[in-house]
Amino acid sequence: MELRQLEYFVAVAEEQHFTRAAARLHVVQSAVSAAIKSLERELGAPLLDRNAKRVRLTDAGHALLPRARVALDAARDARDAVAEVRGGLRGTLRIGTLTSIRVIDLPALLGEYHRRHPGVLIQTAVSPMGSRGLVGLLAEHRLDLAFVSVPGPRPAGVQLVELTSSVMDLAVPPDHPLAGRASVPIEELAGLDFIDLPAGYGNRDVADRAFTAASVRRHVTIEITDIGTSADYVRNGLGVALLPRFLLAGGKGLATIPVTGADLRWPLSLAVPADRPPGAAARALIALTADFLPVP
Repeated sequence: MELRQLEYFVAVAEEQHFTRAAARLHVVQSAVSAAIKSLERELGAPLLDRNAKRVRLTDAGHALLPRARVALDAARDARDAVAEVRGGLRGTLRIGTLTSIRVIDLPALLGEYHRRHPGVLIQTAVSPMGSRGLVGLLAEHRLDLAFVSVPGPRPAGVQLVELTSSVMDLAVPPDHPLAGRASVPIEELAGLDFIDLPAGYGNRDVADRAFTAASVRRHVTIEITDIGTSADYVRNGLGVALLPRFLLAGGKGLATIPVTGADLRWPLSLAVPADRPPGAAARALIALTADFLPVP
């Protein structure tokens, strides 16, 4: 049994497709198929069901998958240990990120990381399901770490290190009836048209939890996937929005109002899989991130 065979098997299991797995591995599909057939012969059992439209794991495949991941993680750790002794990190670091963080200058953080560790290939990814999707990718070992916003209880399969947080205020156009208020109770927001991100994104989950806790119904009329553009929708009169203060600071053409009677704290955390320690490349980024956090 070779590590290459296990790597190909894990890729097909995660992608549920030979062509996508081959593209991810940067090899031809025939090489992936041949490696897995060879692995099946060595183990004496079929690992994949190739009759369905999607490739699915057999019972043997399900049994092998977590152990294959452990073996690949052990090989990664061995390479990391040798690389550290030789004075340089190597490998690939897969980072999940939100569509708009802003509270941390991510390009600056990754730029400094690249200067310190040029031998590490950095890959970033977002999820159409927001933080919830990134947590799922971490639990499946498809990411090494991720910047996420997860209010409430810690989700299964990941560990969270909270980095910073921001209170979410109500953003309205300057001519809105609430624009001159010093604050507004959450109960008074029931009849407003809200602009928000889809369920699964951190700020949407913060708002949904707050309205549910206050037993107030909320009407979301527009859903977008980039929180950074929310203020523009508000400026153009399409609704109101609850947005973290770091996005609203110095914003023109908006009135911002604190909301009372609700927990509207938006957290930002670094998440890593709970069932394995982060590798050397991931640990180096986690340590460097502290230098790029906003000053309290």
